[in-house]
Amino acid sequence: MPIEQNIVNEAINALAGETTEFLCDLIRIPSVRGNEGPVNRLVADRMKDLCTSAELMQIPESFKDDPLYSWPLPGLTYENTQNLRLTLTGTAPETSRSLILNAHSDVVPPSKNQENAFVPAIREGIVYGRGACDDKGQIAVIHLLLSTLRKLRLRPRGTVTVDIVVEEENGGNGTLFMVRRPVCADGAIVLEASERKIFAAVRGAVWFEVICRGKPGHSGRASDVVSALKEAVKAMGVLEEYHERLLEVSRGFNPLFDKYENPMPVTFGMLHAGDWPATAPGAASIKGVFGFLPNTNVKAVQQGMIDAIRNSPHQYLCEHFEILFNMLNNEGNELSTDHPLVQELSAAANGCGVPLEISAMTAACDAWRYSLMNIPTVVMGAGSLKYAHSDEEQIAVADIKETAKIFLKFLDRWCGFETI
Repeated sequence: MPIEQNIVNEAINALAGETTEFLCDLIRIPSVRGNEGPVNRLVADRMKDLCTSAELMQIPESFKDDPLYSWPLPGLTYENTQNLRLTLTGTAPETSRSLILNAHSDVVPPSKNQENAFVPAIREGIVYGRGACDDKGQIAVIHLLLSTLRKLRLRPRGTVTVDIVVEEENGGNGTLFMVRRPVCADGAIVLEASERKIFAAVRGAVWFEVICRGKPGHSGRASDVVSALKEAVKAMGVLEEYHERLLEVSRGFNPLFDKYENPMPVTFGMLHAGDWPATAPGAASIKGVFGFLPNTNVKAVQQGMIDAIRNSPHQYLCEHFEILFNMLNNEGNELSTDHPLVQELSAAANGCGVPLEISAMTAACDAWRYSLMNIPTVVMGAGSLKYAHSDEEQIAVADIKETAKIFLKFLDRWCGFETI
């Protein structure tokens, strides 16, 4: 049934204050990895009346044995941690398209200069605090969407499932747990700050640690020592060269990535070596992330990195290194821009007077996890990625309202509504 936009606008404006307060409550909970449980329980409590069911799903310790489990940590326990699945059962699920909405409740630790990261502040219609856009602001979008449906007494004809998950930031274990349960849908939208874009393609990422071994010794015995630090610098150069070769063969594979100068960056984020300026260190460790496009995969990139160093002209390095891939490993994913999920979402945005660019995401996220189940998936949400993980993390209330309007219009096109 067509819905008059002015009625939707009035309802969303009336409910936005309550949703903003809810977002602030979420930000106050420091839900870094291992501490997401209180957030998901709060979401379940606040949103249970907006859905048909709200199920807190306990993650067993045995889940760490899953072959796609990411980044095991000694001492980490799931005793106090649950995922949340909200279900709004459709009025005609057998004949209408279904949808999954996904958002994550974990956040990265505060930035170096981010004081009071978990004390939300609102200034001129903008909410500040850790998680404001990544990703608690996206939970707020879902809250506003479902609250509006209830206020307008609308029920989707197709079933809408909402997955609020843990551990997205370290590789998507929460979403992996969800797709390991029986799940199917005609489409999925992973909510991440997307800057008024629909991301129909998402790059992959391999987090790595390269460990180089040297021959430690005093600076006065230069001919007898090999600095592991210098070998590490060589290893970085080799990986940069491999990245350039892989980028070159990836060009043109998906035109959505081609507008970016470097859509799959390799980043060296940490280097540790030595404990004295006048001693050549015996070991050096580099940690970083290697991005790649969906024309390849995690295992191929990992092997390519190993082969690049092993076959490099640096003879000593070739024989004295190892690479570990025991952190985040995300596949890329893509969906044709002609797919109904992309086209209907784009048309819904146009219908709200907010055209969205169809683009590619040059960061990694959980979208690929639903691809494991052959569920067509895109990424779209409120706010801007440029504020994520920063000491200025923020989201505008106007963006939350706008995105909720688009999703409501999209659901009307995707599966339709009935008045209850």
